[in-house]
Amino acid sequence: MQKPEILTTTVGSYPVPAWLLSMPTEQALLDATRVVVDIQRQQGIELPTDGEFYRFDVNHPDTNGMIEYFIQPLAGVRAQVGRQEWQEFSQRQEMSFRAKPAGVVEGPLGEGTLNLVADCARAVSVAGGNIKFTLTSPYMLARTLLDKHYGSFEALLTALAEVLAVQVQEIECACLQIDEANIPGNPQDAPLAAKAINIVLDAFHGQTAVHFCFGNYGGQVIQKGSWAALIDFLNMLRCDHLVLELKHRPEADLEALKAVSSEIVLGIGVIDVKVNPIETPDDVAASIEKAEKMLGPGRIGWVHPDCGFWMLKRSVVDRKIEALVKGRDLYLGSA
Repeated sequence: MQKPEILTTTVGSYPVPAWLLSMPTEQALLDATRVVVDIQRQQGIELPTDGEFYRFDVNHPDTNGMIEYFIQPLAGVRAQVGRQEWQEFSQRQEMSFRAKPAGVVEGPLGEGTLNLVADCARAVSVAGGNIKFTLTSPYMLARTLLDKHYGSFEALLTALAEVLAVQVQEIECACLQIDEANIPGNPQDAPLAAKAINIVLDAFHGQTAVHFCFGNYGGQVIQKGSWAALIDFLNMLRCDHLVLELKHRPEADLEALKAVSSEIVLGIGVIDVKVNPIETPDDVAASIEKAEKMLGPGRIGWVHPDCGFWMLKRSVVDRKIEALVKGRDLYLGSA
């Protein structure tokens, strides 16, 4: 079948089923992954994600394992944080929403027990290779660390990106997505962040995407800023497409995206994950129509939710996914 002109995808996370939380065995994890991918495919999602169940941590529910899953297994990082280290980290202005570091860097970073290859392979084993695998940006991860070894943020960031890149080059799936929710509030770091993200992107042998949002910490926006301030940064990225929060953003953010390079396909958020009300297919179609009028025909290649779904109820999420696909179909049928 011919692919639609605009494809649908999800961003990453899905609400953890209660039965997986009550019995988190390997078989239950496989079953949950199979269920969430099948739900997306039954609704018509062209590029599903695995739900990120393998990294969910009940001790860090506000970030859905976005940080600790990647940081704590690394060699060179101490996960136990003392009172004075906590206090030292809390004084850093760029991480005002987080008071405690994810770890303390005491030596050269290494992969330790982190195994992205196995986690992706688990999903592929039950869902097939046509899925998207996600990982947190090295920039965002580096910002959560208290460095006692490298002596410069750039050196720490580069080392972290290189550790991730080694694993990424062995991952086998249709698309790799890097998630970044910190740089929108720190545009002055754009060159450093782009360099590190590109190290990881360049290591993957497949389609690549980068997801940006202004924070979804427990359902709340945590970064102030605008897409206009990040256009140069977005154009530095060596990715195939962008996955951008827009449904929960002001109209000016959409207009700013006209300056993104035509070599990068745009993905726009048309589903708000910070609210429970369900968008209708008409709402989704109208969002796409508005974006295409602003950005030009053929500029949008993907539509998706603004961010991951883990904070919402499954009954809400499944209806939002349904509306996403039906709205895309409605728009293409009338475009």
